[in-house]
Amino acid sequence: MVMNVSVVIPTYNRKPILEKCLKSLEKQTLNHNISNYEIVVVDDGSTDGTTSWILNNSKILPHVVLYNQEHGGPALGRNLGVMKSKYEIIIFIDSDLIVLEDFLVCHVNKLSSYWKKNNKKCFTYGSVINTSNFKKPEDEKYKLTDVSFAYFATGNVAISKELLLNVGLFDASFSLYGWEDLELGERLKKIGTKLVKCPKAIGFHWHPPFNCEQIESLISQEKERARMALVFYKKHSNLRVRFMIQLTPIHNLLWEIMCLGGLISVKRLLPLLRFLVDSGRNRIALEIVRIPLNLIYVKELRLLNSKVSL
Repeated sequence: MVMNVSVVIPTYNRKPILEKCLKSLEKQTLNHNISNYEIVVVDDGSTDGTTSWILNNSKILPHVVLYNQEHGGPALGRNLGVMKSKYEIIIFIDSDLIVLEDFLVCHVNKLSSYWKKNNKKCFTYGSVINTSNFKKPEDEKYKLTDVSFAYFATGNVAISKELLLNVGLFDASFSLYGWEDLELGERLKKIGTKLVKCPKAIGFHWHPPFNCEQIESLISQEKERARMALVFYKKHSNLRVRFMIQLTPIHNLLWEIMCLGGLISVKRLLPLLRFLVDSGRNRIALEIVRIPLNLIYVKELRLLNSKVSL
């Protein structure tokens, strides 16, 4: 079965890492299962010269097709990318993902074998390895913290365009950070769509090394995530989603215990975080600060939910 692939990538102000992302996709080695592919980039109103760079480097980006939209978030960007795509397989990745040369082949080989069994009602989910190594992200090894239990996440996934259109694409009401891919996953799960693990389709997810100047934006991100979690729960008011978004007394108690009833806070951790960052242990600092950040999230979620319930 010969297939064609559209890789859909929304992006917003990520030009340096997007350059690496696109160059890695241009190095793909194809086989008898793939006749052609395109890279559909949707610039979500970037102000860092993303569009100019792509247009000025079209000769080294022959597979890239660029579309622009006013800043509206990744859900709108992915929807536009799908609607503008011309091939039957959609691969979603984020614009800070660098892939290996056999990335497309791994997804297509696995997907085609399962299409014969499941009538296209399935998707492949590749491996994502988190890294802060900008120069050589592919040197990063797989770690315990890279394990994901998500059913459908758009960091590295391949799916039938026909199936996507039938289930309804992404909900554009998810205009802030988080949950738009998991909400689509909930709709896919309801119609019995099979998740197929594809560990050989490896993507290296780059993010800058943690530093204390990021804390305010991380707190804002958690509050946005709480707002979008409620949008998710309003659409799917079931126990599974309630546990997924941590809207339960168990989760609230868990993070209160982990933070010793609020004694462990971002503010109190700052001296330790600065010490760890200064000594080059940025990853450990990030894992530590995630604990009070999660408490901020569940408290914000509970507060927002109580206001809605009034």
